[in-house]
Amino acid sequence: MQDDTAPLRGLHLTRTFGQGETLTVALDDVSLDVGAGQLALLMGPSGSGKSTLLAVLSGLLHPDPGPGQVLALGHDIWAMSDTERERFRLANCGFIFQGYNLFAALTARQQLEMVVRWGEGASAREARRRSDEILSLLGLAKKGHLRPTELSGGEKQRVAIGRALIKNPTLIFADEPTSALDWHHGEQVVEHLRTAAREGAAVLVVSHDPRVARYADVVFHLEDGRLLENVEAEEAAARGGVVDLNGAQHVGHHVPSVHG
Repeated sequence: MQDDTAPLRGLHLTRTFGQGETLTVALDDVSLDVGAGQLALLMGPSGSGKSTLLAVLSGLLHPDPGPGQVLALGHDIWAMSDTERERFRLANCGFIFQGYNLFAALTARQQLEMVVRWGEGASAREARRRSDEILSLLGLAKKGHLRPTELSGGEKQRVAIGRALIKNPTLIFADEPTSALDWHHGEQVVEHLRTAAREGAAVLVVSHDPRVARYADVVFHLEDGRLLENVEAEEAAARGGVVDLNGAQHVGHHVPSVHG
């Protein structure tokens, strides 16, 4: 069932790459809603279109021309100018990328401080306080002075997560946030994302890790660019994130399945 009040809505999204014989359909008429206070998990095999959908919903990749829309906090983000869209993302969105995307010359603390100093105009003292608080929550209290080359892969991922959470965004997009972590630290990351959702954010996570499913309020399963109908979180976890297509119907709009 569609939720007209959801802070994040994708409507009839299509995205193709190439043309002619090389045409690839990455997204095929996909519609979904992520509600306020929800942690939504997007699963599916490699090449199913998960990262493409995340990029389209977050304003990083334009959908194909047509009826498709992304409504974020009531705004049609693909009707905005590039500058308007960048400002909207800066004010409202937090991003966690699989490749970290950290600045090589900045320390872990500076990666976080720049978000609140430049994005919010906070004082240096306030930026330092909030950065140290987040680093401590992520188990990096003694690593704030280190640069990315001095951090492990897992530590870099936690810095990237801190950078996304420090401004308390309304919309959070996470692409494989636990991929570089052992499950002890991965579980902590998911807990932080779930806490952000409980505090009112709409959180969309792409993951291959079936253990993440039990923390999700809703699971969307993408297969060949289309969403499958009625995929429960427990079923996705039990199947290791891969759902048997026998008897599963492809649909343009997924009916979210919520578990307790």
